Amino acid sequence: MNFSLTQILTAMVMVGVGIALVFAYRKYLAASSERRMRAMLVSVGVDPEIASIGAIETIMTGVRQRCRACTSADVCERWLDGEIQGDNDFCPNAKVFEVFRRYRGAT
Repeated sequence: MNFSLTQILTAMVMVGVGIALVFAYRKYLAASSERRMRAMLVSVGVDPEIASIGAIETIMTGVRQRCRACTSADVCERWLDGEIQGDNDFCPNAKVFEVFRRYRGAT
């Protein structure tokens, strides 16, 4: 193996590792937002299994997307841990969660 072939192979490995890291990070972010979303549902008094109800699954797709794109993840974590008091007005899904809570109360 000459020197340039070694460089090419090293570069290919580095690109592969970089791509794997990006996918792993995105998976980590998705899992974190899913955990926060479920914890938020519980904290407002809604059973997280509501996400699997047929008609609500479509709504939950939007909820998950908003949660993954949320810029208040750090505030959410602190609120869920009880470090911040008050309402969850910072949450882009707060109104949806309130409707779920009312829906649960009506059934």
